[in-house]
Amino acid sequence: MKKKPNFLVILIDDLRFDEFGAGGHPYMKTPHIDRLAKEGALFERAFHTTPICSPNRASIVTGQYASRHGIIDNVARDAMSHALPNYHLELQRLGYETAHIGKWHMGNEASPRPGYDLWVSFKGHGRLFDPEFNENGAAVQHSGYITDLLNERAVRFVEAKRDRPFALFLAHKAVHPDAFQAADGTLDLTSQGGYKVPARHADLYKGAVFPPRPNVLPPEEVVKQKPVWAEAFRLKATERSQAVLRAIQAGTQEEIRLRAAMMASVDEGVGMLFDALARRKQLDDTCILFLGDNGYFFGEHGLGPERRFAYEEGIRAPFILRYPRRAKAGSEVKDLALTIDLAPTMVALAGGRPPGSMQGRSLLPLLAGRRTGWRKSVLCEYFSENAMPWLVGMSYKAVRTDRHKLIHWVNRGGGLLDELYDLERDPYELKNVIASRAYAPVKAKLRRELARLVAESVGL
Repeated sequence: MKKKPNFLVILIDDLRFDEFGAGGHPYMKTPHIDRLAKEGALFERAFHTTPICSPNRASIVTGQYASRHGIIDNVARDAMSHALPNYHLELQRLGYETAHIGKWHMGNEASPRPGYDLWVSFKGHGRLFDPEFNENGAAVQHSGYITDLLNERAVRFVEAKRDRPFALFLAHKAVHPDAFQAADGTLDLTSQGGYKVPARHADLYKGAVFPPRPNVLPPEEVVKQKPVWAEAFRLKATERSQAVLRAIQAGTQEEIRLRAAMMASVDEGVGMLFDALARRKQLDDTCILFLGDNGYFFGEHGLGPERRFAYEEGIRAPFILRYPRRAKAGSEVKDLALTIDLAPTMVALAGGRPPGSMQGRSLLPLLAGRRTGWRKSVLCEYFSENAMPWLVGMSYKAVRTDRHKLIHWVNRGGGLLDELYDLERDPYELKNVIASRAYAPVKAKLRRELARLVAESVGL
């Protein structure tokens, strides 16, 4: 009988595709995460289906689009999150010991969800220092930095003696700041939010500069090609909105530096897990997958601290898979992958058959070099919510192919404000060619493809 692999999924909150060393960050040092890429497969074009915390987390554990599982925003989805067809339920049926350690954030309450033999989590976004954890239903107060505490708990789980394979889902709060958010999802400026690091990393990368991408532009330039943003930028300029942005140093080099410093603790934890697996002689028997739950904007297209939108900085995912028995060391996968592919891949590796409810696809054929019949387009979607007052009504459906991207703004102008980009000629999405006669055939083809993908996403 073939030995079943262990699974270790490491999920980082808000991490961009280029916010680690091997992803191209100019100064961040992440030697242990980089080791994952060196010894595994780096997916260069992996995407989020809904680039915002709760919907995408639900998509990751179900293998479904938000249109199917129904968690479409970051507010009170507690009851729904208890009923998700989580892939850990499948793994339990296949003989796995399962654990969730870290941020859940589908709903704000922290009680155990179905599918896990061990549950360690916290309410909502949690707190960076001195958090309270829910540990298998009991509230436990801790002192210290949350990333360190989660790392320690994950190592303890990995090192435990057991006679069956394990599946650990380690979901860090980093690099999300402490939130200015009330329980109802609205902004609360009386709370103490912002990026925070442990004392040992306080001066890490001091004075370092993240070179701006060519699409870091002021709003007045952005709206020339993206007129849909005019109203949102006007609302964002109000004093209440600006107070939130100033509080987390949004769009500044200090924000980028603090996020990099927060990743130092994450990388230390990856190293600790490497060591723990090696001590147990289970390193090469463990499939490790590292990813983020959505992207983030550093001023690209005038955006920040947004992560919700279908430009590359928002939807591209850091995505690394290390499993020497299936993934060639140092390989780079350029095919279109989705975060909803994680669940069917785990079930397939465990020896099961991914259920028909999963809309993602197992990545095993790509890892084996079999590309025939693989997807040629991906769907990204966002459902407007009130977490940021300047973004009300900005729902979209978008389709991305190897070369092109069409963004359809659902509530804006009946398609007159839609956007079309030729990513081969314009990788930074600076020139909207939606009105170009030369691109009319491309636009028509992408509209048909988008309609097909939307119908599939809701199961029509």
